[in-house]
Amino acid sequence: MNSNAGVAANLSDLLIDLGNVPLSRVRMEPSPGTATEEDLLLCNSNGARCELVDGILVEKIMGWRESLIACFLIELMRRFLRSNNLGLVTGPDGMMRILKSQVRGPDVAFISWERLPGGKVPTDRVPEIVPDLAVEVLSDGNTYAEMARKRREYFHAGVRQVWMVDINQRTVAVYHDITKYEVLNETQSLVGGDILPGFEISLAELFGELDRTSPTAS
Repeated sequence: MNSNAGVAANLSDLLIDLGNVPLSRVRMEPSPGTATEEDLLLCNSNGARCELVDGILVEKIMGWRESLIACFLIELMRRFLRSNNLGLVTGPDGMMRILKSQVRGPDVAFISWERLPGGKVPTDRVPEIVPDLAVEVLSDGNTYAEMARKRREYFHAGVRQVWMVDINQRTVAVYHDITKYEVLNETQSLVGGDILPGFEISLAELFGELDRTSPTAS
């Protein structure tokens, strides 16, 4: 095998391991496998949004509509948490070291006070925290294998529940562990259960954000 073929094979294996993400989302500087948390912070400070996966900077993608839904969920959770003081909610820029070699930034994450060191807001730029709840709003560029890997990592790290929000199908898959899940549609509601007792939102209301128009729109 010539050297070019070897590089191609290595890249192919790398992309498969990452969940068949497009090569365009993999940063080649620093070289895959050598990136550090400092590299991640520098990259993100320059306007990108990457996660650190096994020493590789992988761009995290989110479309405008996906961002709208994530922001609405954050708004509702923050309002709920301000009233109940159960913990904190963060967005996709809130990077967390969930495993030794994995730094992830869920689109929405709830972290209870019990999981925050000293029950306080951390001062580290990349704190070692595992959220109770991780929410990912699926974008067109996400692959099934990529999201399956994320779910495995989340549950292996100790996340209690994962929500996968599909704005195209207008459904939410609620994962209770790696394999056990239920898919909710617009006739149903998301509930916090033991994680966020008392929190509930109708999916019709959530996805209704996508249908809003100006009062003057014809």
